[in-house]
Amino acid sequence: MKLSRCRFDAVSAIVRKDFLLNLRRRATFAAMMMFALTATASLSLSTGGALLDEKFLAAILWVVIFFAAGAGIAGTFDDEAQAGTLPTLKLYGDAQAILFGKMFVAFLSLVALSTFILPIFLILFDVGVEKIFLLLVTVLLGLIGLSAAGTLTAALTTSAAVKGGLFPILLFPVTLPIFLPAIRLTEISFTVAPVDSSLLVVVAAFDAILILAASILYDYL
Repeated sequence: MKLSRCRFDAVSAIVRKDFLLNLRRRATFAAMMMFALTATASLSLSTGGALLDEKFLAAILWVVIFFAAGAGIAGTFDDEAQAGTLPTLKLYGDAQAILFGKMFVAFLSLVALSTFILPIFLILFDVGVEKIFLLLVTVLLGLIGLSAAGTLTAALTTSAAVKGGLFPILLFPVTLPIFLPAIRLTEISFTVAPVDSSLLVVVAAFDAILILAASILYDYL
């Protein structure tokens, strides 16, 4: 019980630290928002107001979220790497506390990103949502898996010289099993088609697998 309490305190401290740093700097968060806004607006203008298939619209939404998230999550460990304070951070909290603290901050950032871009996307593409609750649950489940995979990938690529190109290459195949059912669920939320609950189970299962894999592998980084 005491160990669990100490780990919770360590995770909370890391979350507070990163949250305060992001508030002061705001550059990473602004980059995510501007990329998502620019990509959404550009794609909307390029379609010329044409009616698009719901599956295509769902795919566009997740592509925008994926690359916008990459602009922010890729630098999850940059502050510690540049300042050389990551070993000191590991002295304060164990590897699991660091991982889950960073993962939670990444998830909060992605929730804020989605809250910002989702209404803009629906307006610019003139998308009608038939099942808003399904859409919100799908987005949240997708963001959980993206946060887990993105945090681990960021740790792997922290020292890479070409991190900007390497990060999405490594992240995409890991998150593809989440994106495929998430795109289908998003498509269903745009239509009156019946909900396939098995797809939600698949996304949730892959979320659990990614979190577990990140927890196991991070100890060896």
